[in-house]
Amino acid sequence: MTGILAAAATALLISTLPAPVFAQVTAFKQAVAEAAARDADIAAYYRTHDYEAVWTEGSDTHRARRAALMAAITTADKHGLPLARYDPTGLMATLKNAKTPRDRGLAEVEMTRVFLQYARDLQTGVLIPSRIDSSIVREVPYRDRQTYIADFIKSEPMPFLRNLRPRTLEYNALMREKLEMEALLSKGGWGPVVPAPSLKPDAQGNAVVALRNRLIAMGYLKRSNSMTYDKVMQEAVRAFQQDHGLNDDGVAGAATMSEINKSVETRLKSVIVAMERERWLNKERGARHILVNIPAFTAAVIDDGRVTFETRSVVGANEDGRHTPEFSDTMEYIVINPTWTVPRSIVTKEYLPSMQRNAGAAGHIDLIDGNGRVVNRGSVNFSRYNARNFPFGMRQKSGVRNALGLVKFIFPNKYNIYLHDTPSKNLFARDVRAFSHGCVRLADPFDFAYTLLAAQVDDPVKFFKAQLATGRETFVHLDNELPVHLIYRTAFTTPRGHTQYRDDIYGRDAKIWDALSKAGVALGAVQG
Repeated sequence: MTGILAAAATALLISTLPAPVFAQVTAFKQAVAEAAARDADIAAYYRTHDYEAVWTEGSDTHRARRAALMAAITTADKHGLPLARYDPTGLMATLKNAKTPRDRGLAEVEMTRVFLQYARDLQTGVLIPSRIDSSIVREVPYRDRQTYIADFIKSEPMPFLRNLRPRTLEYNALMREKLEMEALLSKGGWGPVVPAPSLKPDAQGNAVVALRNRLIAMGYLKRSNSMTYDKVMQEAVRAFQQDHGLNDDGVAGAATMSEINKSVETRLKSVIVAMERERWLNKERGARHILVNIPAFTAAVIDDGRVTFETRSVVGANEDGRHTPEFSDTMEYIVINPTWTVPRSIVTKEYLPSMQRNAGAAGHIDLIDGNGRVVNRGSVNFSRYNARNFPFGMRQKSGVRNALGLVKFIFPNKYNIYLHDTPSKNLFARDVRAFSHGCVRLADPFDFAYTLLAAQVDDPVKFFKAQLATGRETFVHLDNELPVHLIYRTAFTTPRGHTQYRDDIYGRDAKIWDALSKAGVALGAVQG
């Protein structure tokens, strides 16, 4: 059917040219129509533009477009993109071998296909996030593919292609880190691993020498002949720990040693995955916004690209149904002295079995009926019910024992995820803080609230404490609602230009790397 439509379209093309010219133009446009018919967007573009060439004429404009595209796809691997997907060598051969108008028409469409593939990959990513992991529910800002072509022909070719990538400091810093990691890889990485499960200050021996050498190779220690785990080495270990989210005690314990012995290849994969994730979020994030990095266990307020407040966080446990999802939304209000309406899944999976064993279990949480009235547990035969037919809900009153603590921050979403206080303060001292049912707990929720309220009240501390003192659940709407971005970065940069690394707590980055690898992304080594 598409061939019939293409033939019908070309029958209407040009009928007033001399016969030889007409034949050439018709052959070119016939080939374009036939080749484009395999892609609806490409076909629509050429159909509405009378099958005119974008790439393959002899003008300076067309030559500049071809040169720009070839230069871009030839260096696509610098961005962690799958070079083979664009096949620059094959595309160049197709252009050189295009001797007839028909050949030129086929080459024309192939260049457009490669251009569209490259443009989308660079701007919004190689992969579709939701196909990698069901908890990556980010809405990628895809654009209409036809607009790529329309905007390209109105622009200078080189700048247009260059500006498709995320225009963020983070993306640029990650790209620099990638190139540095590739250079390290070509030179053998950071050298031998440290042959010890852990080391303490004042230790001596071959393992300490290996630790010293590895810290020197990583840039944490100046060149030295010391064979003792001295105070200088302690400071180097402490700096390493800070860059890897570890408690910075200067002791190379098991967790620290595990991170020190990670290979350049492992770190490079994290950087390439972070670049792909940055492309998924290639949109305006808000002059002021909230950024939660799940594997870094942090929540921050960002103002004009600067971190103006940051606190430790606890995120969802690494168990089925408890992972914190990745998405963006808008924070609308704060709840002071919140009550907690227990999610149905927690009621039926955790509390119902406990109440079947002991009706008084979880007695600090009220049992409520469908009308929101408190039910006397003594009147309920819990053994009659299961997860499907249990007719009651559960709700916890405001107070210091409330599971949400004394304040929560709401950005309404279908995943029922929000930021909140917690009575379980001891968890914030741990290196790995994945313990919640999915929501994000904050170590400094009051200071977080003060930071947000400062934009709308003169004395945010006084205002907040006055609401808190009432003991009543109070809703405070934010005059300026804030974008919230829950991201997952195991590699990210700091304002000082350092790259920090974190564990892949949910295994999502491993899935992404596997998919990128299958798509053709490879670890490269820059030859010095």
